[in-house]
Amino acid sequence: MSGVELPPVSLRMRIRQLPPQLINQIAAGEVIERPASVVKELVENAFDAGARQVEVDVEEGGVRLIRIRDDGCGIDREDLGLALSRHATSKIASLEDLERVATLGFRGEALSSISAIARLTLTSRTADAPCGWRVSADGSESGFEIQPAQHARGTTVEVRDLFYNTPARRKFLRAEKTEFGHIQMLVQRMALARFDVGLRLRHNQREVLRLRPDTEEAGGAERIGALCGSDFLEQALRVDFEASGLRLHGWVGLPTFSRSQADLQFFYVNRRLVRDKLVGHAVRQAYQDVMYHQRQPVYVLYLEIDPGLVDVNAHPAKLEVRFREGRMVHDFLFSALHRSIAGHRPGQAVGVVEAPAVERPTSLAEQPQQRQQPLFRVAETPHRPYLPGGITELFGDLRKLYSAPQPNPMETRAEQEIPPLGYALAHLKGVYILAENAQGLILVDGHAAHERITYERLKREYQAGGIASQPLLLPVRIKLSRTDADLAEEHGEHLTRLGMELRRTGEDSVLVRSVPALLEGSDVERLVRDTLADLHEHGSSGRLQETLNTILATMACHGSVRAGRKLTVPEMNALLREMEATERAGQCNHGRPTWVQLDTQELDRLFLRGR
Repeated sequence: MSGVELPPVSLRMRIRQLPPQLINQIAAGEVIERPASVVKELVENAFDAGARQVEVDVEEGGVRLIRIRDDGCGIDREDLGLALSRHATSKIASLEDLERVATLGFRGEALSSISAIARLTLTSRTADAPCGWRVSADGSESGFEIQPAQHARGTTVEVRDLFYNTPARRKFLRAEKTEFGHIQMLVQRMALARFDVGLRLRHNQREVLRLRPDTEEAGGAERIGALCGSDFLEQALRVDFEASGLRLHGWVGLPTFSRSQADLQFFYVNRRLVRDKLVGHAVRQAYQDVMYHQRQPVYVLYLEIDPGLVDVNAHPAKLEVRFREGRMVHDFLFSALHRSIAGHRPGQAVGVVEAPAVERPTSLAEQPQQRQQPLFRVAETPHRPYLPGGITELFGDLRKLYSAPQPNPMETRAEQEIPPLGYALAHLKGVYILAENAQGLILVDGHAAHERITYERLKREYQAGGIASQPLLLPVRIKLSRTDADLAEEHGEHLTRLGMELRRTGEDSVLVRSVPALLEGSDVERLVRDTLADLHEHGSSGRLQETLNTILATMACHGSVRAGRKLTVPEMNALLREMEATERAGQCNHGRPTWVQLDTQELDRLFLRGR
C-alpha cells in the first residue's frame, strides 16, 4: 500500500477531561491563524474599552513581539486574572445580551487562547487606581501572580514568541514581510471603522502608519484619502440612505473607477468589519450593467442595523455575520447603491445631500429617493454614435430646439446657464464629439452614449409592460438553423414583450413582422440572430428574466449608430442633453466610460502655460 500511513485508531478509548491549556490551544486554532489575528482581537478590545488612541508595535512580522497599548478604561486589579480565563468577559451577561451584541469582542476567548500559544503579559490601570497592575499567563488559567507596575490609564497587552510551544503551527507562517503586510492591511481596515480613534503602527521600531483621530461631525474624508488614496475621493459618490430602520452611508466609486482585484472593498456592520456573501451579491447587482467586464467596484460602506437583527456569532473569528432578515437587507443595499449610481448626473454640485430619515416603512418600495453627490469634481465617461432611422423619434424635440442657426452658445453664457456637458463644437473621425462647457473641453464617445440612452429607454419600456414595437412595411424573412427556429417559436411571447413579432414559416425560417420602435432602421436580421443567441445562452424563461438586461443591452447596441456616421451640430447637442437626463450615462452598457472632462488647468499643463 502506497501513500501516507495513518496511525491505528483504537475502537475503545476512555473519555477524559482535557487540561485547560490544551483546551485553550484548541480554541486558539479557531481564533488565531497568524499574527494579524492576534492584532485584530486586541485592537477590538481596545475599541470596546473606549480608547481614543491605540498604538501597535510589531517585531519580526509579529512572531517575536506584538504590543498593543490603549488609553481606554482599563481593567480592575481584581479582574486581571479572570480576564485571562476562558469564557470570561465583561460584555455578555445573559442570553439577551448575546442576541443583541453591540461590542466587537464578546466571546471571552481571545486572551486565554493567545496566552496558550505565546508568552502574554497584561498590564492595566483604571482611572481611579493609584498604580497599574501586571499579570503574566501561560494558558493554564492558574497561578496568576499580580504585581504593581507603572502605567498610565489604559491597557497594554504584550505577546511574545507566538506559537513557541506549537512548532507545527509556526511552520505554516509566511515570511516576515508577508505577515507584517497582513497586519498593516488589517490595521488600515480597522482604522476605517473608527475615525474618532487615533492609530499608530510601528514595525521593528520604525513608524509605518500614524493616523490622527477625526472628531469632526462630517469627518472621515481625511482618513479615507490617506488610506484609500486621493483618487478614490475624487472618483467617489457619497452615499447616505435610510429606510426600514436601516442606514447605509459611506463612499462608492464610480463604475469607471474600478480595479482588477477586490482590494478596495470595505464593508462594516455596526462598525464591525465583515466579509459577507449577501452583501457582495447586492453590490455586484447594483453595478451589474455599468461595470466593465470582470472589473471590481471600490467602496467604503457602513451599515447601521438593530443589533437584534444581525447574528455576529456566526464565525469564531467574527469575520462573518448572519442577517435575520437577509432578503430585506439585500434589497435595501441594492436599492441604495443602485439609486446612488443611477442618480449621478454630470455637473452635480460638490457635497452630499442626505436622504431624510424614514420611520420604518412597511415595504422597501416606500424608501425615499436617495440623493448623493461626489466629494470632488468627477470626470465621467461616454458611449458611442447614432441610429440612422430612429434619431428623429428619439431626439425629435431636442433636435428642433437646437436646429435654428446659433452663434457660439458659449458667448451667451451670461444670459443662460451652460449645461454640464456644454455645447458641441465638432464630430471627430465620426466617433468623438468635442464640446465646450464652463470648465473646459468635453470629449464624448457618441456611439457609447447613444447605446446607454437606448438601453435605459428599453429597460423602462419593458418594466412598464412591454417594449413598443414598430410594424415593418415589408416583413423580413430570415433563414435560421432548426434549433434557432424552434427557440423563436418557444419564446414567441417573450420576444413580443421585447418588441419583436416573429412567426415561424418553415422548419428553418421565420418571418419578422415588427421590431422595437426605438431600433427602427437597424439591421433586422442581425438583431434577431443576436437576440436568439442570447436566448439560447441563458436557457429557461426563469433564467431569462434574471439576465434580461443582457438581452436588452444587445438590442440597444444594434440601435446605436456605428462609428463613421457624421452627426450634425443639432444632433450632437441633442445627444448631450439626453445624456444629462439619462441614468448611468457615464458608462456604456459594457461598463466603458462615455465621456471625459479636460478642464482649463489640465489643458494649460499640457501646453506648459504659466511656466
